[in-house]
Amino acid sequence: MLVTGYVLVAIVSLGIIYVGLNYLFAPRKIAAGFGFTDVPEDADTFLNVKGGRDVGAGLVPLALMVYGDPHALGWVILTAAVWPLFDMLIVLRHRGKKAIAFAVHGLTAAVMVVAALLLLLG
Repeated sequence: MLVTGYVLVAIVSLGIIYVGLNYLFAPRKIAAGFGFTDVPEDADTFLNVKGGRDVGAGLVPLALMVYGDPHALGWVILTAAVWPLFDMLIVLRHRGKKAIAFAVHGLTAAVMVVAALLLLLG
């Protein structure tokens, strides 16, 4: 169970780092896949900030993986699952693409909760 939890955390962490780097270097392109129907023309600066935060959000769990405490990692991932959950709710609230809201953000939150439970119960 622990190994599966660590693998899921690694996938999610590396995924958000990848997304964050894209927000830093290709913000308009990656923003289109977030789920909103339009992206403001002058949003690059904000998207760059989001990118830096996403990279940081991916590095924190990786650092905890190196530290080697599955319970600490489990609690961090469980609490961090609110990020994609809120992303999903925000996309839905603003009439964005439901498929992306559920398939990307909702699924990410669910995977994070499963990983957290595997780490906390393992």
